[in-house]
Amino acid sequence: MKRLHVHVAVDDLAASIKFYSTMFAAEPTVTKDDYAKWMLDDPRVNFAISARGAAPGLNHLGVQVENADELAEMNARLQKLDGEVVVEMGTACCYAKSDKYWATDPTGIAWETYHTLDSIPVFGGPSAGGCCVPEPAAEKTACCTPAQSAAGGCC
Repeated sequence: MKRLHVHVAVDDLAASIKFYSTMFAAEPTVTKDDYAKWMLDDPRVNFAISARGAAPGLNHLGVQVENADELAEMNARLQKLDGEVVVEMGTACCYAKSDKYWATDPTGIAWETYHTLDSIPVFGGPSAGGCCVPEPAAEKTACCTPAQSAAGGCC
């Protein structure tokens, strides 16, 4: 079964944890100095926030799958799109090791499809401090999503 993934960049992690914990009526399942994640069943969503210097707001959306077969199915769907699909196998990001496929929607929003393989003790990502969202193929000079780059965030 697939789970919607939403990742939001925030200015104040503690205040945001308090807000989302109240809104979801649940404490985060993962809490780090710069990151928190709720694995909710109602609604079925993997909701993550991070305070790592990116412009506040939507960082990326995604679909988390439970196994390699579901990931292959999602990749087959993405391959039918007109845009580039970025492949990341065994990548380290957001305190997890995952196999991923990335696509960018027509408005520039990054979509991640992934299968989490294991948890890791560090955030990971480019240069171990950057964001995990790859650069869009159409804008190789931008970092992460075009909106984040235009806002001066991320990298």
